[in-house]
Amino acid sequence: MEGGGIRLADEVRYIQHRAANHDGRIVTIGQLVLFSTETGDAWLLDRTDLLAARLARNGEAEPIQIVETAATFAIEWKGSYRINGPAFVYSDQDTGRAITILGYPTDKLVDIE
Repeated sequence: MEGGGIRLADEVRYIQHRAANHDGRIVTIGQLVLFSTETGDAWLLDRTDLLAARLARNGEAEPIQIVETAATFAIEWKGSYRINGPAFVYSDQDTGRAITILGYPTDKLVDIE
């Protein structure tokens, strides 16, 4: 994906900081969506391919591998996601385990164009 001057690592740190403060935010960068919740969770989503990586849980940052150059970046995706009404469903690619989370801003995530 073309970086276009955006430093994805900076945006990830920003949303992790928002999650640590239990502050709900949504940031979009092209097909990517980063969001934090009042519960202290944060995620990075690829809306086109429905890929997901958890960035924070209960206010604590989670590790994520991002390789970034001046023009492009690559993300180590941990799983995939789908939104079913109010439910955010995450499927972990390593374990095959799926979790359903309620209370995320799924209505706003669906409305992002």
